[in-house]
Amino acid sequence: MKPKVLCIDDERAIRDLLADVIRQNDHEVYTASNGKDALALISKNNIDIVICDIKMPGLSGIEVLRQITEISPETIVIMITAYASVDTAVAALRYGAFDYILKPLIYEDVLAKISRIVNHLYIKRENQMLRQKIEEQYDFRNIVGKSKLMQEVFNIIRKLSATTSNILITGESGTGKEMIAGAIHYNSPMKDGTFLPINCGAIPTALWESELFGHEQGAFTGAVSKKEGYLQIVKGGTLFLDEISEITIDAQVKLLRVIDNQEFTPVGSVKAQQLKARIVATSNQDLKQMVAQGKFREDLYYRLNVVQIHVPPLREREEDIPLLTRHFIGRYNRELGKKIRGVDNMTMKLLLSYTWRGNVRELKNVIERAMIFCDGEVIGIEDLPIEIQETRKSAGLVGHGNLKQSVREFEKISILSVLAEVSFDKKKAQSILGLSRSSLYRKMEELGIEFSPDPSQPGARLINLSQK
Repeated sequence: MKPKVLCIDDERAIRDLLADVIRQNDHEVYTASNGKDALALISKNNIDIVICDIKMPGLSGIEVLRQITEISPETIVIMITAYASVDTAVAALRYGAFDYILKPLIYEDVLAKISRIVNHLYIKRENQMLRQKIEEQYDFRNIVGKSKLMQEVFNIIRKLSATTSNILITGESGTGKEMIAGAIHYNSPMKDGTFLPINCGAIPTALWESELFGHEQGAFTGAVSKKEGYLQIVKGGTLFLDEISEITIDAQVKLLRVIDNQEFTPVGSVKAQQLKARIVATSNQDLKQMVAQGKFREDLYYRLNVVQIHVPPLREREEDIPLLTRHFIGRYNRELGKKIRGVDNMTMKLLLSYTWRGNVRELKNVIERAMIFCDGEVIGIEDLPIEIQETRKSAGLVGHGNLKQSVREFEKISILSVLAEVSFDKKKAQSILGLSRSSLYRKMEELGIEFSPDPSQPGARLINLSQK
């Protein structure tokens, strides 16, 4: 990155020499002889670094620093001071200065400080970009579903986003549990904190307490240094405990104590730390049944299950399959540089009849594979994995079959495909299908097609449950 640097000093010789030295190191440099001109420059330009003398006529360096923190809080300020004014420079640090340099200036030191700041800015911007990517990944608009079952899920999600209550998300693997947890976090009061996903099944039993709470140096054999635990790292965010059913009874007791007392103690420490995180847990197992079998603590179950969201499997909401298919085709067109328009009717029928044991994640993978092998503009059955192709017979895609049933299935596939294509806009759909509004509604009722009556509502937005 090429930062913009502003040098402020009422002594022209110092100002110009400092600017020349910085400019020779491939930085864009501005200069100002007083605080008023400097603030005007800052308000019109995205200045990254300011080097400002503390003692100047008119506005003092401290006053300039104070105003910079108000009008451009991302700008980093270094103060210049003489040896006799070090106390003033230290005070400037309390006002928000990043560092200070002493007169007479040693330009190698100035360049070294600028280099450290450039690295700091680079890391900061990389972290901001990473955070933005993560937030985009968990955006509500990336969750796709128009079915009645998914509309109920969206209604719960919208209400939970305004709270900090613990949540239990249940559902089969691949239904999008982590996506929902992330969407709740990034739309909640805790969005500025960390969203920390933890795979409970991947943590060895012996390390559970250390991983969760952290440990002090020498707390046990092998603890050669202090380590922060997940509850320390999450800091005011959301701890996402994926597949909570995998933890042992002993670990359950420790987690229950944390939730009850809202505090925890790192291994080897005697000082308790406050819990500042919401806990969202998921399970693809029936926790109630595990409670009855003595495999999961009942009291922990109720602490986690303040609110429960059940994510339905894909086979129970087949009307979402055309919409999800179109969503994934759009996504992989961008990623693979393809121009696939959709799938043919026979392929859509096969997708609608398939059992989808891997749920939305499996559908996403199938569409990605099909697009890699598809040479035309439309995905056909031959582009699908062989295990799905082999279900054609049970799906009624070979032989003649019953004509009335075939017509009914064709109508359902056609209507679902068109509705997905127009984002469930009923007016557009009836125009493309050549049906009146009443005929479209009657056909949808006959064929068992349901969706939210008002696509403009937040819950009717496109969402992608391709994650866990």
